[in-house]
Amino acid sequence: MRVHIATDHAGMELSRYLVEQLSALGYELIDHGPESYDPVDDYPAFCIHAAQAVLADREQGLDSLGIVLGGSGNGEQMAANKVRGIRAALAWSIATAQLAREHNDAQVVALGGRQHSREEGLEIVKAFLATPFSGDERHVRRIGQIAEFEETADIAGFLTGLTGRAYSTGA
Repeated sequence: MRVHIATDHAGMELSRYLVEQLSALGYELIDHGPESYDPVDDYPAFCIHAAQAVLADREQGLDSLGIVLGGSGNGEQMAANKVRGIRAALAWSIATAQLAREHNDAQVVALGGRQHSREEGLEIVKAFLATPFSGDERHVRRIGQIAEFEETADIAGFLTGLTGRAYSTGA
C-alpha cells in the first residue's frame, strides 16, 4: 500500500517516526513535506498535496491512503478535506481510526502530534491503514449524500419525507 504523509512543524517528529516505522512494515511512504523544521511553516499546501496524491492514486486504481499531522490535527484535516473527493478524519484513538475507515471510507487520517506519544500515534495509524471500508448500504448511502453535496451544493436527492430547501451559496 502507498501512504502519502504530510505535516507541519508540530507533527514533524511523529511524521519522521511514522515514515521509519511504516516503511519497515512494508508500506511505500511518500513524504510531502516539509523537508526541514520551520516553526512558522504553513501546513495547508503540504496537506493538500498529500490528499491530492491519494486521490490521484486511487483514481488510477492504486491502494493508497494518507496521513496528515499537526499539533492537533484539526487544521490539517480541514485542509485535506478541501480536496474534492477526499474524506479526511481526525482520529484520536484506535477506535476512531477504525470507524473512519469502516463507516466513512476515509482516505486520509489526521492526527495531532502534540496529542499522542509516537507509539500511540503509530498504533492509531496502523489501525487506520489496516481497516477496510465495510461497504454496508447505509454507509454507502451516507457517503453518497456527502458526494452529492460536494458536487451540486444540495442533497435534495436524498431527502425522504422531509421538506428540504436547496442550499444557496449566496452568489
